[in-house]
Amino acid sequence: MSAVRLVRELREALRAAGLRGSFLVRDLHSGDELGIEPDLEFPIASLVKVPLAIATLVRIERGELDGARQLVVRPGRVTTPGPVGLTRFRHPARIAVDDLLYLSTSMSDGAAADALFALTPPAQVGECLRALGLHGIAVRHLMRDLVETPAESLAPADVHLAHALAIQAGTAGRGHRLRQLDVSRANTGSARAFMDLLLALWTPSTVPRRVAERVRELMAANVVRHRLAPDFSSDATRWSSKTGTLLNLRHEVGVVEHADGQVIGVAALTESSVPASSQPGAEAVMARVARRLHDQLRLPGPLPG
Repeated sequence: MSAVRLVRELREALRAAGLRGSFLVRDLHSGDELGIEPDLEFPIASLVKVPLAIATLVRIERGELDGARQLVVRPGRVTTPGPVGLTRFRHPARIAVDDLLYLSTSMSDGAAADALFALTPPAQVGECLRALGLHGIAVRHLMRDLVETPAESLAPADVHLAHALAIQAGTAGRGHRLRQLDVSRANTGSARAFMDLLLALWTPSTVPRRVAERVRELMAANVVRHRLAPDFSSDATRWSSKTGTLLNLRHEVGVVEHADGQVIGVAALTESSVPASSQPGAEAVMARVARRLHDQLRLPGPLPG
């Protein structure tokens, strides 16, 4: 099948599933790529934890931070609720900066991320990205802002109402009544911007080599494996990634390293028009679209037009 026909078919599959997305797959060695609206900007939710990890590790590399430094986390002092990690602790704990990186990146612990943001604020993370030649990712706020949406004030049976607001309150220019979904106020990026970040991590030039190695290690240890991982993990591949979820947004960016030496980056950022918090069908379509773009890129020879 030609690439043009495939993209047309996959756009229709996304539309039928109530999804719009920014997708990009790229061979990180040859530069060949294939995508669907790869420059469409989205609020990025927990994907921001990868830039945060990079900035934190760059500062450790420079000697500005000590990865072994232990921070005291006390019950009641953490302001970022979440399903895992520090907000579930009942007693004071001493946690090293390097271990906070693991909690934040591999376990997607928002409270650990905010502890790291206290050391390297959002604006400084953005400055670090630009200094490394990485553009198109805006870092503006903490993780706790993501748990201050209408969803947190509703009973579980009524959470669909928050999703309906997320779907209906946007503007044609990607603005939104909810600041967490407004591309002028939220942490934002596109599939292309994250692909450039993945390229910098897997073929490091501007990113210090030890920083890139550590971030790759953290992404390989990602415990969230229900979205794209089932379509990219096998005995002949290594899948390293980070997910992001907020209201009707479902994202994942990662790299699949094949046993034959080919290394392909995958970025999938999506928004749903279906007002439901649990959408396994949409997750499956998202993964299938990413996988078919990947498989098209894996075909021998130049991409068919």
